[in-house]
Amino acid sequence: MSFDLIVWALGHGASPVDVRAAHDRCRQGHHVNGALEPRISSFYRAVTAGYPDRPGPGTPWAVTPLHVAADHVEMNLHESCADEVLLDIERLAGVHGLLLLDPQDGSVYPPPTTVTG
Repeated sequence: MSFDLIVWALGHGASPVDVRAAHDRCRQGHHVNGALEPRISSFYRAVTAGYPDRPGPGTPWAVTPLHVAADHVEMNLHESCADEVLLDIERLAGVHGLLLLDPQDGSVYPPPTTVTG
């Protein structure tokens, strides 16, 4: 079994409704063409630096390579992947200003805010 998480690079002020609509368009075969959005390529490099997207022992990925599109990265994770992996994905989504979609239940998580003190 696996579960999916998808990070989306949408415009400033995008809402959960916008993220779910973008995901629905993608599932219907309507894709954004062109070069990778810089936040997507930065996120991909960062997440695969810690968790390479190739088969091997200990990988969190149920499917490799990760699905990378111009405006999103879809990650299929092993159900048993460590919580640390999920926390790293969430943190990296925040660092790169991406929205995180859990397509299993439709939840959209904004990047965590940085606390300054």
